[in-house]
Amino acid sequence: MNEKACQWLCVIMVCLLKVLETYGFYVDITYLESALEKGAVCLDGSPPAYHWDMGYDTGIDNWLIHIEGGGWCNNVTTCVDRSKTRLGSSKQMVEEVAFSGILHNEPQYNPDFYNWNKIKVRYCDGASFTGDVEKVNSKTNLHFRGARIFRAVIEDLLSKGMSNAQNAILSGCSAGGLTSILHCDKFKSLLPKTAKVKCLSDAGYFINSQDLSGRRRLEAFYDDVVKTHGSAKHLPRSCTSKMKDSLCFFPENMVRYIKTPIFLTNAAYDSWQIKNVLAPGISDPHGTWHNCKHDIEMCSSNQIQIIQEFRLQFLNALDGFLSLNSSRGMFINSCYAHCQTEIQETWLMTKSPMLANKRIGEAVGDWFYDRDPFQEIDCPYPCDKTCHNRIFA
Repeated sequence: MNEKACQWLCVIMVCLLKVLETYGFYVDITYLESALEKGAVCLDGSPPAYHWDMGYDTGIDNWLIHIEGGGWCNNVTTCVDRSKTRLGSSKQMVEEVAFSGILHNEPQYNPDFYNWNKIKVRYCDGASFTGDVEKVNSKTNLHFRGARIFRAVIEDLLSKGMSNAQNAILSGCSAGGLTSILHCDKFKSLLPKTAKVKCLSDAGYFINSQDLSGRRRLEAFYDDVVKTHGSAKHLPRSCTSKMKDSLCFFPENMVRYIKTPIFLTNAAYDSWQIKNVLAPGISDPHGTWHNCKHDIEMCSSNQIQIIQEFRLQFLNALDGFLSLNSSRGMFINSCYAHCQTEIQETWLMTKSPMLANKRIGEAVGDWFYDRDPFQEIDCPYPCDKTCHNRIFA
């Protein structure tokens, strides 16, 4: 590398550090070695892990447990592949991760939760922490123990002060957002009865929609996930007694059984679902959706119409969510995005996405502290000019 290139690299690194100093900070990893004796382990048998920014002052007895996202593995082959990555092994995880958005520690960026105990739980089981299979195949060494990990992490935090919690939130992004839905009532049951406990799902409301060819591929995928990981025993019996187990992996089918207050933050044009559920490559053999999936502004009028139909399906899947429990809230915007609470620019900044004149961070805070229930659904694309639409490389 020549001297000029080195100088430019230094400038870039300094700029990145300045951005991080403003919009985030690094937190060290904690390996939960004590979970090994409980069999609460990642896919490869390594211990689970989390990152903890300790609370202070008025937030010392308040706890935000945030679950990392990262999709799922649905069979031995995909789970073996996953076990060799950070999403299946704590051996592959970095020692530090950046906290930002809902995890930020400064009041101007996170006014309601900045001094809480903030924990980011690493995702290494591949089934939104629902798996529980005792037997381990000696050839693959795969451990399907996600449900045990969830309980072990919560019990560890209870022993470290969360047993005195006054306020607590279980949140998560993507597959972690689904975790916060599936485990919402379980989380509340493990906390002190006197604690105020609520759940927040960010981009975790996956719907059972058809793809371009008319197939319900996510349903078939979830069938395999639930069977491979032995997830059924950790899905609500009130749901699985009425339909096949894997359908209870879809929030639209099981959210009616949740008693704990819950808030949904989701883009009606969820970029992950449009890319992977509505228009996966297998249903688009000629690649006509390639540009559209990477940048919504590149979509044709016909593609926009199909995406608008997806939005209507998404909203239909929310039917009854609010009427079932008045303590529920939602921030459903019309952005092409996926996960908006972990990123400072979309959580709470001057130009963050807005609904009813509130940004996501303001809406969630108002809802948690009962200042405003906040239940808003955006108008159709492209009406919302505050969106941070995702553009994929």
